[in-house]
Amino acid sequence: MKAGTASYGAHVVIVVVNLPAERDRRVIRECQALEAAGYRATVICPRGPGRPTTLAGTASTSILSFRQPFAGNGVLSFAAEFAWALIAVTIRLLALMVRDRVDAVQACNPPDVFWVLALLMRALRRPFVFDHHDLSPELYQCKTERPRAAVLRVLLLLERLSWRCATAVVATNESYRELAIRRGGCAPDRVVVVRNGPTLAEVDPAEPSARQPEDRRLIAYLGVINPQDHVEVAVLAAERLVRLRGATDWRMVIAGDGDSLPALRAMVAERGLDQVVRFTGWLEAAEVDRLLRSATLGIQPDKRTRMAELSTMAKTVEYLARGLPVVAVDLLETRRTAADAASYVANGTPDELAAALDRLLTDDAARTAMRDVARRRFRHHLAWDHQAIAYTDLWHRLLPPATPPTLTATGPRQRSSRAPAPEAKDRPVV
Repeated sequence: MKAGTASYGAHVVIVVVNLPAERDRRVIRECQALEAAGYRATVICPRGPGRPTTLAGTASTSILSFRQPFAGNGVLSFAAEFAWALIAVTIRLLALMVRDRVDAVQACNPPDVFWVLALLMRALRRPFVFDHHDLSPELYQCKTERPRAAVLRVLLLLERLSWRCATAVVATNESYRELAIRRGGCAPDRVVVVRNGPTLAEVDPAEPSARQPEDRRLIAYLGVINPQDHVEVAVLAAERLVRLRGATDWRMVIAGDGDSLPALRAMVAERGLDQVVRFTGWLEAAEVDRLLRSATLGIQPDKRTRMAELSTMAKTVEYLARGLPVVAVDLLETRRTAADAASYVANGTPDELAAALDRLLTDDAARTAMRDVARRRFRHHLAWDHQAIAYTDLWHRLLPPATPPTLTATGPRQRSSRAPAPEAKDRPVV
């Protein structure tokens, strides 16, 4: 236990199955916030390289991992993967309950199958929080050329069950909160917005402009590289940018990993773009900070889909945290997040993106103004330090308080004066 933290109180188990916990920065920050607020945390997740048993970056959060033998494409593959994840998580949770006290469970989606655990926890009169990361029905639609109506109905049902069976819902933005209330039938006071983003301490405070080499400007893409992320459009925009301004004074770096990375590497080689496009693979937090602090612009090539319109891209907040101006498709939640720190294009074609990149690479004054907006929005609104307050306040409502005063990710603070958690009989039912 780190010096200065309160003695650990209630035990919260977090379930996440789309990534090993050590690669999920949101889950890491949530565990840090729980520990700082006086709680104890355990994460159940797929097994990552090295099979860690303690979550890096936390004081003592344990990892209970499981092997995931099912992975692939197609409805049957995903069904097998999700069924196995539910079985593996349930076994580990029950085993943990036998040998330790479990006061609450938080499940992160996708998939939306952990409402089964919500019923178990509700039967035990203990809180269950649904941490809503992705819109599974919309994600299926944008990943599938011909979505099946039956599959979509099942996904909508599972999503609704996840919302309705939960004691409380954590939404990553206002659009997700509105959907939980309207599509999920959740009471507004049960849904709390907790955005994604780095902490103030994770970001170097030095001004980016002091570190940008003017003879070699850098365009950065940071994030997952799967079909729905449309990173190939960024590569095509780089090809167009070579035609507009040559290839001597800029480079594009694509940082991340995913199913589309091999095809993207082949695409760059085939088009002779090796000199202007570079891949880094998956980066850890310190490496992300170094890359984005050295960058001139960030690019967000997400295609206009309902999923993209309603989702906040983690990369957008990472860009803004470093004062990085963004070139992005004009999407609802992207504009809500970046405001005037981004230059928006209508459709996200390679030609549109290349023209916007070319204009900003040349316009120093515009970049300076956008950089100032980005840093202000991050410092005063988007940083995890602000989100952690809403997150820990929710837990203070749901669980008995630890020994006050406690510490949160932003320092000492007293317990929230909000209403206590409702009794089990008052919680929403299916």
